[in-house]
Amino acid sequence: MTMKHKYHVTGITCSNCEAKVKSSLLMVENVTNVEVSKDENSATITMDKHIALDTLQNALPEKYAISTKHHNEVSEQTKSWFETYKPIVLIFFYITLVTSMLQLDNHHFNVMQWMQHFMAGFFLVFSFFKLLNLKGFAESYVMYDVVAKRIPAWAYIYAFVELALGIAYLTNFNPLLTNIVTLVVMIISIVGVLQSVLNNQKIQCACLGAVFNLPMSTVTIIEDALMIGMSAIMFTNII
Repeated sequence: MTMKHKYHVTGITCSNCEAKVKSSLLMVENVTNVEVSKDENSATITMDKHIALDTLQNALPEKYAISTKHHNEVSEQTKSWFETYKPIVLIFFYITLVTSMLQLDNHHFNVMQWMQHFMAGFFLVFSFFKLLNLKGFAESYVMYDVVAKRIPAWAYIYAFVELALGIAYLTNFNPLLTNIVTLVVMIISIVGVLQSVLNNQKIQCACLGAVFNLPMSTVTIIEDALMIGMSAIMFTNII
C-alpha cells in the first residue's frame, strides 16, 4: 500500500542540501519518491510500506535531523490502512455478525452451516457491488486476472458466477458441485492477485467492483485464500 508522509527536516540551507537529503532518502528501501523544500524545512516521502523514523534518520548525513513534528507516524499509518480498507472490513464484520446470529437458534455452533452462510453472504454482497458498475469492474479485472486477460468476456461472466454461487450457498444447492466450482474459480482468481502483488503492480483491486478505489494488496490475497479455505473444508466434509 503506497503512503505519503511529510516530515520536518532541520539543516537544509540551500539547493545543494535539498539534493543531498533527497538522494539520501531515496536510497532507503521502499521509498519511491521524495520531495524536499528548504523553504519549509520539510521532506515529503512516498513509500510502499511504513518506514521507522530511525531508519530515515540513519540514512541522512549527520548535519540533518528528521522529525515528525506535528505528524504522528503510527496513528497516521493506522488511519491510512483503515480508511483504505474500511469497506472490506465493514463487509466482513457485518457478514460475520449476521451469520453468527443465525447460529443462535441452534443448540450448538454448527461450523459447517456457519461457513455456508458466510460464503453465501460474501458472494452475494461482492457480486452486488460488481454489478453496480459491471463495465468498470470488467475493465479493472482484465488488468490482472489470468483468464480475463486472455478472454475479456470472463470479466463480465465472473460477476454472475459469484451471484450464482451466493444463491447456491444460500439455498444449499448441490453442496458438492457448489464447493468444487468455488475452489476452481477462487484458485484461478488468486493466481492473478498473487502475481500482481508479488510484482508490486500498483493497480486497483476489483473485488468490490469499481465502486471503491481499493489497491491490490495482501488483503486481497487473504480474502481469496479465506474463500478457498472455507470451500475446501466444506468439500472435504462432504466427500
